Amino acid sequence: MPAHAADATGPGPLACDVLVVGGGINGAGIARDLAGRGWRVLLAEADDFAAHTSSSSTKLIHGGLRYLEYYEFSLVRKALQEREVLLKSAPHIMWPLRFVMPHDPSMRPAWLIRLGIFLYDHLAKREVLPGSRGVDLTTHATGAPLKPEFTRGFVYSDGWVDDARLVVLNAIDARAKGATLLTRTRVTRAERRERTWHATLQAEDGGERQVTARALVNAAGPWAEAFLRGVALPARGEALATKSLRLVKGSHIVVPRCFAHDHAYIFQNPDKRIIFAIPYERDFTLIGTTDVELHGDPRGARISESETAYLCEQASRYFRRPVRTADVVWSYAGVRPLLEDDAGDPSAVTRDYLLETNTAGGQGAPLLSVWGGKITTFRKLAEDAADDIGRMLGEHRPAWTHGAFLPGGELSGWIGTAQKPDTDFERLVHAVGARHPWLPTVLVRRLSRAYGARIGELIGTAQSLADLGAEIAPGLYEAELNFLRQTEWACTGDDVLWRRSKLGLHYTPAERARVGAWMDRAATEHPVTPTFVDQTTEMKDTPCS
Repeated sequence: MPAHAADATGPGPLACDVLVVGGGINGAGIARDLAGRGWRVLLAEADDFAAHTSSSSTKLIHGGLRYLEYYEFSLVRKALQEREVLLKSAPHIMWPLRFVMPHDPSMRPAWLIRLGIFLYDHLAKREVLPGSRGVDLTTHATGAPLKPEFTRGFVYSDGWVDDARLVVLNAIDARAKGATLLTRTRVTRAERRERTWHATLQAEDGGERQVTARALVNAAGPWAEAFLRGVALPARGEALATKSLRLVKGSHIVVPRCFAHDHAYIFQNPDKRIIFAIPYERDFTLIGTTDVELHGDPRGARISESETAYLCEQASRYFRRPVRTADVVWSYAGVRPLLEDDAGDPSAVTRDYLLETNTAGGQGAPLLSVWGGKITTFRKLAEDAADDIGRMLGEHRPAWTHGAFLPGGELSGWIGTAQKPDTDFERLVHAVGARHPWLPTVLVRRLSRAYGARIGELIGTAQSLADLGAEIAPGLYEAELNFLRQTEWACTGDDVLWRRSKLGLHYTPAERARVGAWMDRAATEHPVTPTFVDQTTEMKDTPCS
């Protein structure tokens, strides 16, 4: 165990410097940053990593072109600055994507769109992403799937990300730097005392462990306000919850591929909102999102029939071939925890984040709560959060994540000197195929996308497909399932099929059931680590038993 890892042995409470509550992108990013600065970090996530909002986004690394209409220039600039930082850090799970906006004269005027895209191009420096331009849709390949009345459009750049894998890569890096990360572990009580927080952690099997932490980070996402009002206990009656969240549901549908080219679309709607239509998982198109205010438990968020109809209707305004509700093969809904700002329209609520620090006037253990945020700015949010923690603890430690690779993102061992993120990935695919010619081409590309430079750890000494073990479902072998269990906290079939990958989209119900049964059987016959059951049991990552 690294010297600065949480002290996970011996009787009595587990001691750490910082307890992070929440295993979404913000919690995992903060744990990574803190651990990289040398603090002892423990993260507790009640479910799986990215089980909720952080696996249910539109999966874009973007500045947010539409936020310019709400004069969110600071947010857009901050996000635009982060795009290329992120693209360079993990070119296997993030890559540049070109967007086409067909011009509808009944919507925003062409001069306003040109102005917005000009600002989008110039609010932050670009090294990787090409600039915007006008396009003739009567001749350009992206015009073919569209109705003939759309004759002109605009093309600009943003990025794509596998959101759930981004969370896991942050968690892996946090662990590599000494953090202890516990999934399926709920914080049921956190009491503030003068110098420390005293918390109770409860595992899925009901076992409990006491934890002391010098500081507490509330990164519970949609549950951040509820955590402060119902779980965290102040030392002397002060109010811990001073902000309110506005929960906004964003739903998406997935349909069979609507177009063959590699660009995405951004469509303007009569209600002044926009939706995206994005190439997805080779065979599909992802369409979203909605903005519907949610009242009630975020855990039960589901797409409604009206949302499905809305997305189909708006996409059909542009595509020659209508998108029908019967075409939908999968859908998902994520709950955005937006900071309440009294905006009447959910679409207008700010996507910026606020980090609220609280030390009870210097008389209590530090608390940092994360309010709002978007996936594109997670790294900067985590950096700011770690700076705040250091300031409250009186221990300044320098930032380090700008320019750092995420696990699997450093490809030089496979391809030599890096050039551009998108071409570097293609070079990786070629290198993996050349080194392992027995791997099917489709499998080479999928594994390279998922694991990047870590693909060598998965393949190990295998010299044939037989060496990867039984094929549990098409293209999914026991070696990969074991790798996910042992290194990525995967415990169930859903963890594998819908978060560590999107293989669930490509499999039949029977094939998905086989994966689930294999994972259940493996958890029983070969548990990765035991859950903690009493005060003297060692606490480790991956409590899957």
